[in-house]
Amino acid sequence: QVQLVESGGGLVQPGGSLRLSCTTSGFTLSSTAIGWFRQAPGKERDVVSCISSDDDTRYYLDSVKGRFTISRDTVEKTVFLQMNNLKPEDTAVYYCARGAYYCSGLVSRYQYWGQGTQVTVSS
Repeated sequence: QVQLVESGGGLVQPGGSLRLSCTTSGFTLSSTAIGWFRQAPGKERDVVSCISSDDDTRYYLDSVKGRFTISRDTVEKTVFLQMNNLKPEDTAVYYCARGAYYCSGLVSRYQYWGQGTQVTVSS
């Protein structure tokens, strides 16, 4: 059974940091791309970052480049999103999702999703 469980969200002040974790089970992490998405109230779900199955590609949304870092631990079957210098506009529910072999920005290319974790950046 494929499962993805996010954790690590919370309330943080602008300029602060959080590390999100996506713990996976039911499939081999190195055989699929994993994407991190976010959705703010009233907005569409957008891809924030993605790591390809062979770890050859790490994609970042322009607005998070230099602040967010995606990584994975295939032994622990976990994908991380380190978020530094957080801004109020980063506030959203963050989801991880399992895709195909390569990264994609299309929500429809990801078949399995976690339940999401709330990130709130506010003073």
